[in-house]
Amino acid sequence: MKIAMISSWHVHAKDYARDLMKLPQCEIVAVWDENKEAGLKWASELNCPFIEDYDTLLQDETIDGVVINSPTIMHTELILKAARAKKHIFTEKVLAFTVADCLKIKDEIHNNRVKFTIAFPHMCSAQMLFAKQMVESGTLGDLTFARVRNAHNGSIGNWLPQSFYHKENCGGGAMIDLGAHTLYLLEWILGKATHISSTFTKVTGKEVEDNAVCVLQFQNGAIGVAETSFVSVHMPLTLEISGTKGSLMVRDGVSYANEATEGKWVAASELPASLPSPLIQWVESVTENKKPAFGIEEAISLTNLLESAYASAENNQKMIINNY
Repeated sequence: MKIAMISSWHVHAKDYARDLMKLPQCEIVAVWDENKEAGLKWASELNCPFIEDYDTLLQDETIDGVVINSPTIMHTELILKAARAKKHIFTEKVLAFTVADCLKIKDEIHNNRVKFTIAFPHMCSAQMLFAKQMVESGTLGDLTFARVRNAHNGSIGNWLPQSFYHKENCGGGAMIDLGAHTLYLLEWILGKATHISSTFTKVTGKEVEDNAVCVLQFQNGAIGVAETSFVSVHMPLTLEISGTKGSLMVRDGVSYANEATEGKWVAASELPASLPSPLIQWVESVTENKKPAFGIEEAISLTNLLESAYASAENNQKMIINNY
């Protein structure tokens, strides 16, 4: 499978290139970047050509797929063009800023029959898969509450790239970046969300929020809390779930209490196997016709949540999450 790397802007771009180079069925054959200097440097590191014109790159019929790591504002144009050129697409989240743009992308993906995968890595972890199994087994009862916190110290540790604070390019700050993971996990666990209320702050005075919480209401009456931050230290990814028959927590391991444990908290003794990474799932969808665990529908749903989350923060009011 011959792959072109599209932009090194995102912090995970070089990780994806490294992972692809470990796969015997994959070859990185080209680089494009909105920043010519960065693109030339990266292409040299990957020992492949830098193609300055994106349209020219897409005309190369030997290229099977593209990995999109550009500023989010560029996603829609880059992905639409790739789909029309019949290139399979892997993209960093989020897909686009608006549901309207996501739906345009969906149409082109379907019309051109290309494989699409988005980066939702936490849905692949053994701990999260165990939590999902517990929910689906009914051993926690009817779900009433879930909370996900995903945070780091990027803004106070000064290691997050300055480009991540550019509102026009990124669409927002902590919530659209780290917080995106909390939102897709909440919908995965609790189902369809109907309302959302956001509180965002700017602790370090950046253009975008670096500290954020969203409270969501779900169709079944459950409440979900999505927490994220660029100004938090020593805080691992955390998931809490409560139901009418038990509760579960993921935080450096998995523990739960339910009727079977007589209300005592116990550590999960055996976890399911992790799923392959989103990138590997994308490769296998192309080379082996396997279905990835998350695709265009999950990507659109995340953008729908985020569009409503930012509208809530900007208008300082609870928002209805619209159907599309």
